[in-house]
Amino acid sequence: MSPADAPFVIAVDGPSGSGKSSVSRAVADRLEVGYLDTGAMYRALTWWCLERGIDLADEVAVEAEASTVPLELSDEPTRQRVLVGSTDVTEAIRTQEISTVVSQVATNLGVRAVLQQRQRDLIAEIAEARGGCVAEGRDLTTVVVPEATLRLLLTASEEARLRRRSLEVHGQDDEDAVAATRDSVLRRDRDDSTVSDFTVAADGVVSLDTSELSFEESVEAVLGLAEEVRRGESPAGPPVPPVVVDEAEGDEGVERVLRAGLEDFELTDDDRALIDGFQEEAEEEDEGPLPVVAIVGRPNVGKSTFVNRVLRRRAAVVEDTPGVTRDRVAYEAEWSGRRFTLIDTGGWARQAAGIDLRVAEQAEMGVEMADVVVLVVDAIVGATDDDEAVVRLLRRSGKPVVLVANKVDDQRFEADAAALWNLGLGEPWPVSALHGRGSGDVLDAVLDVLPEVSQVAQVIPDGPRRVALVGRPNVGKSSLLNKLARADRVVVDDVAGTTRDPVDEIVELDGRPWRFVDTAGIRRRVHQTRGADFYASLRTQAALEKAEVAVVLIDAEEPIAEQDLRVVGQVVDAGRALVIAYNKWDLLDEERRYYLEREIERDLVQVQWAPRVNISARTGRHTDRLVPALDTALDSWDTRIPTSRLNALLGEIVAGHPHPVRGGKQPRILFATQASTRPPRFVIFASGFLEAGYRRFLERRLREEFGFAGTPIEVSVRVRERRRRR
Repeated sequence: MSPADAPFVIAVDGPSGSGKSSVSRAVADRLEVGYLDTGAMYRALTWWCLERGIDLADEVAVEAEASTVPLELSDEPTRQRVLVGSTDVTEAIRTQEISTVVSQVATNLGVRAVLQQRQRDLIAEIAEARGGCVAEGRDLTTVVVPEATLRLLLTASEEARLRRRSLEVHGQDDEDAVAATRDSVLRRDRDDSTVSDFTVAADGVVSLDTSELSFEESVEAVLGLAEEVRRGESPAGPPVPPVVVDEAEGDEGVERVLRAGLEDFELTDDDRALIDGFQEEAEEEDEGPLPVVAIVGRPNVGKSTFVNRVLRRRAAVVEDTPGVTRDRVAYEAEWSGRRFTLIDTGGWARQAAGIDLRVAEQAEMGVEMADVVVLVVDAIVGATDDDEAVVRLLRRSGKPVVLVANKVDDQRFEADAAALWNLGLGEPWPVSALHGRGSGDVLDAVLDVLPEVSQVAQVIPDGPRRVALVGRPNVGKSSLLNKLARADRVVVDDVAGTTRDPVDEIVELDGRPWRFVDTAGIRRRVHQTRGADFYASLRTQAALEKAEVAVVLIDAEEPIAEQDLRVVGQVVDAGRALVIAYNKWDLLDEERRYYLEREIERDLVQVQWAPRVNISARTGRHTDRLVPALDTALDSWDTRIPTSRLNALLGEIVAGHPHPVRGGKQPRILFATQASTRPPRFVIFASGFLEAGYRRFLERRLREEFGFAGTPIEVSVRVRERRRRR
């Protein structure tokens, strides 16, 4: 069908009280064509939701109703009827009750997308059946029917609009009636303006100010414009030709056309590199097991300080209090070109009890895992009974031992260091771990006895995926790691905050190795913590940055707390894949499970995409479900969407729901590409700024189409201006 043969469509937009409804009906009647009041659709949906007891603030539920509401509108301009099912709601939807809440529905982006498609279909049906259609309502000129024969924006001054609405509602336009109408009219304009700009005409839209025009004059003005269009004298200028894509080319054709269109815009070299190619940073491959050096000694002799000196950074938590380090913690270190694994252990004591006993057990296991052991002794205090007990333990192990006499800050204390020859471990190396004095000599001595290849570390083929266990204190992270490792790998105690340093462990699950990292519980914001907890929280964040996927443990027995939400937010902000595990599930009764489900729906609505696992770290119940959840999250984290498919989808989205007009301009999506994975990052090139609400809408549609279960996705926008003509 040629444009001349196409049905005649007039699209009318404008603020409340501008006369668009009454003028549109009169124009449709005079032209003897059909009429559609699209605003009645939002009012009817509002009535339907209230009748069914649906909370209008629940955007997802209201959007679902928009797709199924049994709505029927007459196309007679002089006898309009609105039916919902078999109920005539023509009068009911014009009541004050509906008018005060309809904006909640009309500003729901999901609802607008659904109803605008229905509006588009209805306009086409009416125009085809009656030879034309006059439709009025929000976004008609820019979103619903931008190809309309005549696109018209009716405007009027605030005073004129209030007076007209007062006559319509109260039957009079005196000062009291206008005052009574003012709040409702201006509030509706303010609410509607958050998703649509109806104050300035967009490109190709004719603006008609009706402030000084009578009703009949307004109708005649619109009819005059319609006649000009019919004669081919378009007041809006020549139409923009549509983009034509050969259907046989499919998604690739869409990409080709959009890519070609980018040449009309200013692009940087970085833009072109991003559009033309997709590069991932290569992951470092594990070179095999490194030789292992364990640092042991009784509490508070300076083991963690010495570790930090070797690493040349504050990696281990240090505080002037015995027992800060509780687990054995592995770090990768280097000296004189030789790489090795350094293990920091908790203080060892002979008569330890409670948590101190479990700390000592971890230190003994650290010795068993080591190729070389460094025994740290406080030179000022001298050898104690505990030191001599450690020496007996080391002799039984048969491992090479390097003896460090710590806290020898200057030559005055070297005689104290020499007294440690009595331990029978050879030469004591005088060191000040705090100031670095003598630490290089110790490392040279370590390298002399350190094998090239570890005799104790296992070879792990194809580097294991890195999983961080995070959560607030005492939710069961360490218990879960011990259960998965089938050993008491981490100190577990009823005291909250037992873990201070991130603890790595290779765990075999479902026939594959995984590197699990147990982290310190996140108590509160970092700047509100003190002492060892402050440094522990920093190391938890560092461990999260090194991980690929995080398992956030939540105590199912207790209400979901702000700390839980903060931990989840930390994972999302770090861009890591996410699995949420509800621990202690075996202890829940039916009532608690009911309320937990409600809490999840209310508090974790922003991460509904995260896989969920209900487990018991104590009994091991359903821990086998962790692997499928981790695989799902990691697969999504690594997902790459073809550029052609991405642009085809965005084309469909924009056709159905373009960005609202702002300041008389409507930003247009020019092209999109996936910049990287881990997590998936999308860059959209646009002719103007895309608002945060619209970006969230795009993200939701991307998830609906491609899944992305278990991973955050990032959508960024690069605004590019059209190239200037020379």
